[in-house]
Amino acid sequence: MEWLDEYEKLVIRMNTPRVVIDNAVCPTATLVQVDSARKRGVLLEAVQVLADLDLSINKAYISSDGRWFMDVFHVTDRLGRKLTDDSVITYIEQSLGTWNGPARPAALEGLTALELTGADRTGLLSEVFAVLADMECSVVEARAWTHRGRLACVVFLRGEDADAGRVARILARLGHLLRGDAEAPGAVAAVPAAGVAHADRRLHQLMAADRDQDRAFPTPAVSVDSWAERGYSVVTVQCRDRPKLLFDVVCTLHDMDYVVFHGTVDTTGDQARQEFYIRHADGSPIRSEAERERVCQCLQAAIERRSLEGVRLELCTPDRPGLLSDVTRTFRENGLLVAQAEVSTKGDLASNVFYVTDAAGNAVDQCAIDAVRERVGTDRLVVREEPRPQLYQKAAPGERDHGVGGLGLVYLGNLVKRNLYNLGLIKSCS
Repeated sequence: MEWLDEYEKLVIRMNTPRVVIDNAVCPTATLVQVDSARKRGVLLEAVQVLADLDLSINKAYISSDGRWFMDVFHVTDRLGRKLTDDSVITYIEQSLGTWNGPARPAALEGLTALELTGADRTGLLSEVFAVLADMECSVVEARAWTHRGRLACVVFLRGEDADAGRVARILARLGHLLRGDAEAPGAVAAVPAAGVAHADRRLHQLMAADRDQDRAFPTPAVSVDSWAERGYSVVTVQCRDRPKLLFDVVCTLHDMDYVVFHGTVDTTGDQARQEFYIRHADGSPIRSEAERERVCQCLQAAIERRSLEGVRLELCTPDRPGLLSDVTRTFRENGLLVAQAEVSTKGDLASNVFYVTDAAGNAVDQCAIDAVRERVGTDRLVVREEPRPQLYQKAAPGERDHGVGGLGLVYLGNLVKRNLYNLGLIKSCS
């Protein structure tokens, strides 16, 4: 009935997410708490905002009681420090406290996005950027991942470079590059950039549609069990911790149309353990062995895709036509394979990050790195170590442990504590 729809809209408007950020509760991290009466998409949005700020989520508790959901994140910067930048805290509060639907970045308005998938090979990314340079296209931003012999790439072009005729010619030339073979053909498409809410999430979707999870490779430990008494399916992920791991897992579950009702996230040293209690959007758990296997395969592939293997090269230089083509061609000429690329342009400055390996995916010889830097400019192309968060120290005997498992749960109040305890996700603190 129409009046029920209007009532539902009123409930949603009255229950926009409430965000609480507290630096006083825990001495080693900042607590970010998001409360909401509606769940679909709020968890993903919260994790996405924190991941985009390069923050580490070291612990998390996810809980629901009826239609009310509460997510709590134990957050530090990439160096393991609490959040002290007021602009970052304000951005989190504004982004999540006023959230009422998937974000559409205003910066992408008027741009055109090219979406590419295909069989990867040495120099393919260089050829893609060479075509765009030859067509005199200005690349505003780009993301590229390679995984299990496949490439997925999203490129954002300025609106004036993307009239219908030019786009058709670009698609024809790129389609020839990505043609591949009959068993693994490539594809390229042009869409309005405003329709691509998040580049990394879109890369996950492109690679999932490319069915890269069907190929046999060593995989992280992922299991899916049934809890029939409570009507949940229990997803457990155990693997090496890395930046944006939680985002990749939550994004995959969301895109597979599952809702996370409860969950815990914990990191110990460089190892992460994540456990989620999920149902379909219609409220039903996973029932078949085939679906259980599919969830495991999709999560394993999602965890592997964001490759941080190889050498991290950061390029910061004034932007110019053909810059990406020249840099990636230099990689190719020195036998380097780009496993992941993040390209962005701010004003007249290009800020790019590349993870490179040799052609076989192994460690790069230092001579090759030196040769590339000599060609590009040693002051422009810098080798960086991937920053790792500091390990958390156990409280000394007799001291109170102020981690999120202790005082953090008191901070959340009886609602979350009771739900997590009843589910068996935490033990009694008494």
